[in-house]
Amino acid sequence: MSDASWRKSSYSGEDPQGNCVEVRLAGLSQIRDTKDRAGGTLSVTTRSWEALVGSLRARKPPGRPHDGPVAPA
Repeated sequence: MSDASWRKSSYSGEDPQGNCVEVRLAGLSQIRDTKDRAGGTLSVTTRSWEALVGSLRARKPPGRPHDGPVAPA
């Protein structure tokens, strides 16, 4: 697959340092560090990826400090 199939995190903005993660959703969900694209990927099942994203959405809105334990998914 080409690099065009990777999507950068929407919370990364236009960070010139590349401090973000990218994800490719095809079969297995893959996550990589934008600063080290050749450094490998983390692959998880689509079901696991969707559970992670759902759990993060249930947390506090972006930009608010974390002030307590995160409830298990």
